[in-house]
Amino acid sequence: MDVFKRIVPSKRLRFKIISLFKFVPDKSMLKFQYKMKCHRKLDLNDPKRFTEKIQWYKLYYKNENMPICSDKYLVREYVANKGYDRLLNELYGVYKTTDDIDLDKLPDSFVLKLSNGSGTNMFVKDKSKVSKQEITEKFKAFLAQSNTVAGREWCYHYYDSTIIAERLLYDESTENGAPDDYKILCFNGEPEVIIRVTQRYTEKANHLTYDKNWNKIKVDFEGSDCSVDSEKPAQLDEMLNIARDLSQGFPFSRIDLYSIGNKIYFGEITFFPWSGYMRFNPDSFDLELGSKFILPEKNN
Repeated sequence: MDVFKRIVPSKRLRFKIISLFKFVPDKSMLKFQYKMKCHRKLDLNDPKRFTEKIQWYKLYYKNENMPICSDKYLVREYVANKGYDRLLNELYGVYKTTDDIDLDKLPDSFVLKLSNGSGTNMFVKDKSKVSKQEITEKFKAFLAQSNTVAGREWCYHYYDSTIIAERLLYDESTENGAPDDYKILCFNGEPEVIIRVTQRYTEKANHLTYDKNWNKIKVDFEGSDCSVDSEKPAQLDEMLNIARDLSQGFPFSRIDLYSIGNKIYFGEITFFPWSGYMRFNPDSFDLELGSKFILPEKNN
């Protein structure tokens, strides 16, 4: 846990504090955050680490498709245009504000997501146990969080926030019904590393890391338990091909997919995973990933 989280355990309060520093230039803020979270000086002149290159990526590279792909609603059209509309989860509604949400028209279970947030989801397993006021308060907090410039991730602030309602995915084979998440790290359109997140939203949540041939990589981050292993998913090759197609045209992107039974679902596309503030054990993995990340020419 970084120093800031230890001193200020409340996520909402942390974002309020960070919002007070909007006036600080991006470069200065990223250097400060990197030092605080990764416990080392950020080298933007000759970055070698993956975590350093993510910060460089935020500052110096812009692609017109990045804001579209970062928006949980707009990315649906991007994925469909790539020929993968079959992977899209069922969409129940799109709303400008919580006032537009009609609970009577939604099924008994669903998930609400802020289109341009991270960790701004509300999972509703039984709508009879949730009120409109509760939803409004939750998304008011989400919007306050989204409107800050915490990680200086420009593409999340390109379009106005919307709220989307989708089917709540459920996997009977997991402890709490949450499907495993396959986060595929792609470099210049080629998938290289897969992070399988198991037992999501529980205290037992784990991050298991593999190469694209499903050879286990013993690396610890986000509280990983490296002693655990998992079977190679039956649809691995298909997932890698999907990630390969969706990541074309980006120097780096992470393609998130879910697998339930024999069906693959699209999750999201992100360009700055964990905002680039991971601390790997062994530390050499940061450099190994960094060697795969070939930075483009500056265009910003």
